[in-house]
Amino acid sequence: MVELIERTARWVHPETFRRLPVWAPHTARGRPLYDSVWARRYTNTKKATKITAEKFEGNVAALNALVAALGVAAPKPKNWTVCHIWGYDDPSFAQQSSVVQDPRYFSCVANMVWLPTPLKGFTDTLPEIKAMLRVCAFHLYGWACEHPSVAEQSEKVKKGWIPVGYPKTWPRPEQREILPPGTAPFSEQIEREIAKRKNKMKADLANAAFLHYPKEEVLSVLRFWGIDLE
Repeated sequence: MVELIERTARWVHPETFRRLPVWAPHTARGRPLYDSVWARRYTNTKKATKITAEKFEGNVAALNALVAALGVAAPKPKNWTVCHIWGYDDPSFAQQSSVVQDPRYFSCVANMVWLPTPLKGFTDTLPEIKAMLRVCAFHLYGWACEHPSVAEQSEKVKKGWIPVGYPKTWPRPEQREILPPGTAPFSEQIEREIAKRKNKMKADLANAAFLHYPKEEVLSVLRFWGIDLE
């Protein structure tokens, strides 16, 4: 299984992460969904019961951020899934992940990898595979999650720990310059996408008509990552 993940995982280029660490600072898992002008909550009405319920962010914003940062052409290939590297640590999924509920990490491109959908379950449920992805991300991007809920493993990763069975083609302390197979290039297309994202953030922050836009939280996320929109 590790060999399959090693061969098929798609990683964002480290330069892309350096240029724009977070691509959707306005949202996170479980956040309310609004229309394009941030005025009306999105809802869904079930035909059978005619009950209307409000919609919440699942993984769509994270997926859109990842495929844009990878430079994936439209239409997106089917049967591929975004995997948060620092996300769920509960194999039973009985508890919600506070990491992906945090807008600092939900759309962080160093916190995501793109995998064939059948492999996604292994990254969610097997601690050994999750640890390998976290070690790879640390040496690839120079980043490990700062969230308190994962502090213990984050410190372990930052001290240079390498799990048993860690792929030889992935970066490690003595060969951090190595890019894993499947790392996307940093291209002019990616540069244009970064500029587009930054311009959108800047415009949204300046739009006083966006009643429900989380301006202060977005500014906090940008400060956390040191993102300059100019």
